[in-house]
Amino acid sequence: MTDSIKVTVRVPATSANLGPGFDTLGLALALYDEVEVGLVDPGGPRSRSVGIEVTGEGAGELDDGEGHLIVRTMRLTFDRMGLPQPRGIRLRCLNRIPHARGLGSSSAAICAGILAARALAGAPYPAVDGPDPAGGQAGPGRPAARPEFTDDDVFALATEIEGHPDNVAPCLAGGLTIAWTDQSNAPHMVKLIPHADIRPVAIIPRHRLSTEVARGLLPKDVPHSDASANAGRAALLIAALTERPERELLLAATEDRLHQNYRAPAMPQSADLVQRLRGLGVPTVVSGAGPTILAFSTVDTQDLIAPEVGTDWHIQPLDVETRGACVVSPETR
Repeated sequence: MTDSIKVTVRVPATSANLGPGFDTLGLALALYDEVEVGLVDPGGPRSRSVGIEVTGEGAGELDDGEGHLIVRTMRLTFDRMGLPQPRGIRLRCLNRIPHARGLGSSSAAICAGILAARALAGAPYPAVDGPDPAGGQAGPGRPAARPEFTDDDVFALATEIEGHPDNVAPCLAGGLTIAWTDQSNAPHMVKLIPHADIRPVAIIPRHRLSTEVARGLLPKDVPHSDASANAGRAALLIAALTERPERELLLAATEDRLHQNYRAPAMPQSADLVQRLRGLGVPTVVSGAGPTILAFSTVDTQDLIAPEVGTDWHIQPLDVETRGACVVSPETR
């Protein structure tokens, strides 16, 4: 069994919602998973093989076969590109993004899988025997035609798999993103670069919370006044994050009425800490579906966070990642 080609993909953590920007706003953070992907020949024209090595978050917990999210994503991406499936896939995952904490670990895995498959698509690789979409026979060493799979295609597929664009947008593009879907349900995004003085601090608990549980607590309808308040705060947040990162503006801009209070019963410790930090004047929100919380540290609040948080949480100051997910080291053997 030999590797025919490898690529390494680096994908950042993300924080979605940022308070009032429910299912719309997202921020890329300088905390990364790295995934080395190799396409291999396990022997046998119709055989498939998957091998996965995980270091860090999720080690010993994640599916180590075809059910792994990156493998499933790669398989779907090869299908969407009209290419034959590779016989064997080998993954080496260095996971730093905490799982089920509201920091976009599933979006990172999805983006990694799509970008890896696209990067590998133009190289010869051992494929499962069967009809070739371009004609001819799939097989070992046959160069696969490189299709036009654009960045927009990557974003659309990532959104389809994840179910919403607010995490995959900043993961792919970096920076601060505004994401939405049009009337045909096609996703779109705009990327902005946050002000250099923006200092995100992730405050990460030991316990986990699934996105499905958190979403299940949301009501189908909300008062018009709450929707109106959130629209105003979300607009203000864009200005505060990009032009005027002042504590008073950030504190007002990160108010939310659409999701955090409804989800509080599933993460009472997070909800309590958000309120206590905000009471001290620290702009603080639930990161994504939680239970991690995200604070925006300023010169006059940076010394207020640690004493209030205590020892039950991991405090991790992070830079904003402005580049987004990327293929960092293709290697052909």
